[in-house]
Amino acid sequence: MANAELDLDPTALAARFPKGFAWGVATSAYQVEGAAAEEGRGRSIWDTFARVPGAIADGQTGDVACDHYHRFREDVALMAGIGARAYRFSVSWPRVQPDGTGAANERGLDFYDRLVDALLAAGVQPLVNLFHWDLPQAIQDRGGFANAGVVGWFADHAAVVAGRLGDRVTDWMTFNEPAVFAFLGHADGIHAPGLRDWPTALRVADNQLRAHAAAGSVIRSLVRDARIGIAIDVNQVAPATDSDRDRRAAAAWSSARDAWFLDPLFGRGYPRLGLEAHRAAGHLDGVELSDPPPGDLDYLGLNYYRRDAVSARSDASFDWEIGPRAGTEQTQMDWEVAPEGLRDVLLALHVEYAPREIVITENGAAYPDTVDPDGRIHDAPRVRYLARHLAAAAEALAAGVPLTGYHAWSVLDNYEWSLGYTRRFGLVRVDFENQRRTRKDSADWFARLIAASG
Repeated sequence: MANAELDLDPTALAARFPKGFAWGVATSAYQVEGAAAEEGRGRSIWDTFARVPGAIADGQTGDVACDHYHRFREDVALMAGIGARAYRFSVSWPRVQPDGTGAANERGLDFYDRLVDALLAAGVQPLVNLFHWDLPQAIQDRGGFANAGVVGWFADHAAVVAGRLGDRVTDWMTFNEPAVFAFLGHADGIHAPGLRDWPTALRVADNQLRAHAAAGSVIRSLVRDARIGIAIDVNQVAPATDSDRDRRAAAAWSSARDAWFLDPLFGRGYPRLGLEAHRAAGHLDGVELSDPPPGDLDYLGLNYYRRDAVSARSDASFDWEIGPRAGTEQTQMDWEVAPEGLRDVLLALHVEYAPREIVITENGAAYPDTVDPDGRIHDAPRVRYLARHLAAAAEALAAGVPLTGYHAWSVLDNYEWSLGYTRRFGLVRVDFENQRRTRKDSADWFARLIAASG
């Protein structure tokens, strides 16, 4: 890695990125919008799950969240003030189609019209993500993403959104972290809809891949010069020790999780090692799989946060412990800080899959921020985290990785899914009692970096 002190200098760091690099920020609908029952929005699976006793750490919901639905103009001004050139946000499917299918809710579409227009007026390029986990409850009642019919329903949803926004938006994303949605929501039960059944999870994963292809085709038919991507969360996977057992477990987990989506997206079908691991664990019982169509990607979105160490408890498939190594630097999420892992993941994706472009669509850290008496939030750990990861990304660029953009997660503190409001990832602090926004030191640092990049 480069000199640590130099990495913290935003001007020196900016010089390592090319002119035209897309500096941006990101959010998702359920985490920031609020207005959960306003202007025709339907119920989502997260509205349902957040009301399950014990499901959310602080018992809170996203009913209000950051109230972005009403305060988006203030938030766009904050983004522009930081200097962001791109904003990745998701569309709330139940806001646009309350029943998941059928007629669109015009008031919901009007909100995204206003948001896109405000972004463009502020010089911020919109990147529209069609799905960030807030599935309409009406579709879940019909089997959700385990129902093969969802491929067509999602393509119809893409047509509704692209038909409205496609005259101004060229950059599109179909799914955010399909592995998290499939596995945490349908196998581990800790995300909505709270199921614990691996065969269902693998049907969900399969239908997401098919829905991606269908939606991408629809968007291309409606939007001139459309650019299609998908955000895959690929953290660095490493064996917890040098033992053969841990090495085999790490390789199997990486294949059964990350390559499970990446290989089909790049036209390879499901990976052999991942198939063997899932089959041995009984996850494919009653599941019939055929290879999904390729992803036809203009760019690959990468969400990167940490290193995951894999420790095998036995030789049995999926009898593994996955988490940070003891004694390592960790964020408040108990995630191991490994900026060199971002460099290595970028290089591995470039060598293995040769995507046309890679965009870092999420990277950031939760720390227990405190407000000083002067009203400032001096979040030095977050600044160091961002700087070190951007230095690692610069190393990957220098090694030939076609990296074209970086979106910090997140522009705002927000609803962190099953952890409620107990974790803060924002460059901007949100006081959830009064919705006051306050720029943190990390926002100022990021602004200086963007300004220095020209």
